[in-house]
Amino acid sequence: MADQRVLITGSAGVVGTFMRTRMARPGRLLRLLDLAEQPPAAPGEPVETITASVTDPEAMTAACQGVDALVHLGGHSRETTWEATLEVNVHGTQVVLDAARRAGVPRVLLASSNHSVGFRRNDEGGPEGLPADSSPRPDTYYGVSKAAIEALGSLYHSRFGMDVIAIRIGSCFASPLVLGARGLQTWLSPRDCARLFEACIAAPSPGYRLIWGVSDNTRRVYSLTEARALGYDPLDNAETYAEQLPEAPAPTGIAADLIGGPFCTAPLGVANPL
Repeated sequence: MADQRVLITGSAGVVGTFMRTRMARPGRLLRLLDLAEQPPAAPGEPVETITASVTDPEAMTAACQGVDALVHLGGHSRETTWEATLEVNVHGTQVVLDAARRAGVPRVLLASSNHSVGFRRNDEGGPEGLPADSSPRPDTYYGVSKAAIEALGSLYHSRFGMDVIAIRIGSCFASPLVLGARGLQTWLSPRDCARLFEACIAAPSPGYRLIWGVSDNTRRVYSLTEARALGYDPLDNAETYAEQLPEAPAPTGIAADLIGGPFCTAPLGVANPL
């Protein structure tokens, strides 16, 4: 029998797929929930897969039974219509948090985003970087939903005493170059992502926290003080990829000055490629 059960929603997505192997531990059962099809558990793999939506209260309540920690990655991971963003990202997160409350899940990690503060300037934070608890200034409907997720996490901690950590993730891909030069600022390596989640799960009685989720990048503009206070020890730096960047003009204007970069001028409610 597993000593610990961790539920991951959105487990078929990019970050969830990375975590399936990186968060596997002796004595731990990973319960993986997604609407999309997932590979079945391999022989001996301590994994349960569940096909369900985060907007389904009954399914989420069942999935939360016996869970020690919940990592909520489920939802739209890019800009889309307001209606879809509201239904899945905002309403879905409320469904997840309420199911966790009913099941007595003591620790919840919420995947927020740098886009919740996209209209803040890169130079606002000074030498330590933008503080993790900077008030929201979203750049898209997607960013609005992430600000709402943070607020819901705060509410469920204050009302019900749940430990909730909202993580403003920069960008988590195998390589930072998926986003070009911008990725050298925002990258959270898959290895560091797992280390950050593990630190958040293990931290004693964090209450409600808002932290940045990035690697220790030379060009980062985000503070890691708050994440390190929970025990996060990043190992990677996107700068090791810098020499692989193709020659291109340096960004100027909004793309260079604001946290959200080009997302600050992209059309609202229209799917973007990343």
